[in-house]
Amino acid sequence: MRTLLAASPGGHLNELVNLRDRLPFELGKVIWFTAETAQSRSMLNGESVLFAVPAPPRDWRSAVANARLADAACRRLRFDAAISTGASMALSSLPVARTHGVDSYYIESAARVEGPSMTGRMLAAFPGVRTYCQYRSWSDRTWRFTGSVFDGFEPGPVVPDAVVRTAVVTLGTQPGYSFNRLVTRLHQVLPDHVDVLWQTGATNTETYGIEGRFSVPSAELDAAMSHADVVVAHAGVGSALSAIIAGRHPVLVARRSDFGEHVDDHQIQIAQELADRGLATACTPEELDISLLEDAARRTNTRVASPPPLML
Repeated sequence: MRTLLAASPGGHLNELVNLRDRLPFELGKVIWFTAETAQSRSMLNGESVLFAVPAPPRDWRSAVANARLADAACRRLRFDAAISTGASMALSSLPVARTHGVDSYYIESAARVEGPSMTGRMLAAFPGVRTYCQYRSWSDRTWRFTGSVFDGFEPGPVVPDAVVRTAVVTLGTQPGYSFNRLVTRLHQVLPDHVDVLWQTGATNTETYGIEGRFSVPSAELDAAMSHADVVVAHAGVGSALSAIIAGRHPVLVARRSDFGEHVDDHQIQIAQELADRGLATACTPEELDISLLEDAARRTNTRVASPPPLML
């Protein structure tokens, strides 16, 4: 048995890593297919990985190049199953795998609260690729509900005497999209004595006198989150999921397309979904203040002892 697990770096990869143990069948030998980044190298350390060409959103030339890599891998390794949570890596691998007779499963990202992504709509039209969603609210005959990656977590005990001495701020690594509104607000409200790790991606923080890092390896970022008093993040699934896994109750601030911070407004939906589950606090930059950060520092999250298997 050989299984191809394909996901673009960031939230898609983080989801698939955390869904792997809930897949309802034996995977056998696993080969990962993703682009090489600090996150993917750290998260997949010790795993068998086929590194793909970096593929920004809607970059068709990269998608075609990666389809050729996937085709060569399918010919050489003869996979029995291929599973993906998106985005570009799903388009490059699942149709190719299906043409080789491989059982192919696409699990739409938890980022898509109200309906499928463009990737999902394209894959749903490809014969033989089985499509699943993580929300019952929009499941149908094409998109079968499989369960959610967030089903593996629940609110933990409250720490009444928690204070904010250390913080992690993580804005993701999507090229071309800065998040100046959040950095500006944090610069205003964070006391000088708070020790902050800034993972800033495309946001330039030099004008604030902040030493930001474009990307932080997953192992280092996860360790920093687990020791921080509070985590503030853009409302990307990967960043939110990492904070929740670390036991933190993150403060999630959604990027907005009308400010040029993302391609659409799905982060607003993610933040609200996690707030409704009690796993995070959702707010706008204007609503963020020290009392909100202190409240989040008092809250925790824990893993569910036996999360349900995915329904594939």
